[in-house]
Amino acid sequence: MLVNHLLLEEPIRMASILEPSKLTVFPAMTKIVGTLGPKSRSVEIISDCLKAGMSVGRFDFSWGDNEYHQETLENLKAAIKNTKKLCAVMLDTVGPELQVVNKTGHPISLQVDKLVALTPYQEKEATSTLLPINFTGLAKAVKKGDTIFIGQYLFTGSETTSVWLEVTDVHGEDVVCVVKNSATLAGSLFTLHVSQIHIDLPTLTDDDKKVISTWGVQNNIDFLSLSHTRHAEDVRQAREFISKLGGLNQTQIFAKIENTEGLTHFDEILQEADGIILSRGNLGIDLPPEKVFLFQKAAVYKCNMAGKPAVVTRVVDSMTENLRPTRAEATDVANAVLDGSDAILLGAETLRGLYPVETISTVGKICAEAEKVFNQDLYFKKTTKYVGEPMTHLESIASSAVRAAIKVKASVIICFTSSGRAARLIAKYRPTMPVISVVIPRLKTNQLRWTFTGAFEARQSLIVRGLFPMLADPRHPAESRNATNESILKVALDHGKTSGVIKPHDRVVVCQKVGDASVVKIIELED
Repeated sequence: MLVNHLLLEEPIRMASILEPSKLTVFPAMTKIVGTLGPKSRSVEIISDCLKAGMSVGRFDFSWGDNEYHQETLENLKAAIKNTKKLCAVMLDTVGPELQVVNKTGHPISLQVDKLVALTPYQEKEATSTLLPINFTGLAKAVKKGDTIFIGQYLFTGSETTSVWLEVTDVHGEDVVCVVKNSATLAGSLFTLHVSQIHIDLPTLTDDDKKVISTWGVQNNIDFLSLSHTRHAEDVRQAREFISKLGGLNQTQIFAKIENTEGLTHFDEILQEADGIILSRGNLGIDLPPEKVFLFQKAAVYKCNMAGKPAVVTRVVDSMTENLRPTRAEATDVANAVLDGSDAILLGAETLRGLYPVETISTVGKICAEAEKVFNQDLYFKKTTKYVGEPMTHLESIASSAVRAAIKVKASVIICFTSSGRAARLIAKYRPTMPVISVVIPRLKTNQLRWTFTGAFEARQSLIVRGLFPMLADPRHPAESRNATNESILKVALDHGKTSGVIKPHDRVVVCQKVGDASVVKIIELED
């Protein structure tokens, strides 16, 4: 499965751009996180989403109850069984999200230069002059001249469905604003964002804790998306909370950076979190437009060097209602890949969009094209320089495996792992070929019962660029004392051949432990 990798810095024959892309086994190395909801919760649609390239299903608890999301998850499980495609589960918390409550669900028209009051009294009816919100401290947090932004679900940026407000006065607990653009708010729930203002609410709310300790524990969630992460302490507190829940002690925490507070404390948050989600919807409000790209590039680079997944959101908003993305959106997806992103997160596009399957397919195709011109050589040099010398033992093995695979033009790298760490380190160096992560289950006991580990580790690699997991038979050891036990390697090679990744006469790089030593070997396959 060799791909001719071009470089954007090199001359590209323009006519070649028009040539149709060759079909590959994996739609793209970059992963796609799909938010499941009203337009994407049937077994049939989810099955199509998995076939199109979705590898993580996101469940957004800013709307819908446990029962609703459980029904969707059961459909996801059925779709996984039908398609035989693995998919991880991400629970997205609400956090300190401010919301406008419209109990009637009737559209609300706001006219430019008119006044509207934001009130904490949620029992009042939402009108064009009064909007009830779910926060009692707004009047104390804002001052005259502050900017407030309101939009449905996540901000679309559309001037017809989102509205800018400017604070003109505070009357008791009510905040009076002037409308800066005419818009119609449709639906029962709108998100409210106050630009660059600290909101005195906990990052992990009581409602979030209740959802995690019930729905999250019941379903052994793979990822916890911690909305509105502002400090490293937010991640520490969330980890302490889930560690006490037993079944979630392996759940990875992804810090969702949504405002300037999170941006300011980014380095400390990155140290504590297992991965980062760049929530560009909210960030695009807090930051000047000309600064958004700079944050994205800096944040993705830091994640890459730390070997932690970077997930970018809000890339093809227009596909919520259209079959094709705009030119700017298509370029944006490609640039996220070229920056080094591990995954693209689709929110409204799949949750309530008209074309969830087509959106996943389109994003996957754009990612695949961008990967062909990704400058791996430059990236590899930057990463090794950043890591420095002396390297750790594992880092040295991982980088050597990638370099060897590129030099011999291997079709795939096969990595045996129990914890998943070795495979993630290989992926850190962004090999141009897929990495089959063969996860070897381990037997554990708590003195009451025996359990196998491995399923978590396999699913959690589904958000890492270039990693494709395979759960091995627990009877096969990850480590070989005499290097003669090749049975698990044969299973992995057969898996690669069956899936079409490995062909006769291909070269394959294998990374495994033999006794106390880590070994990188090159295999040339026969017919």
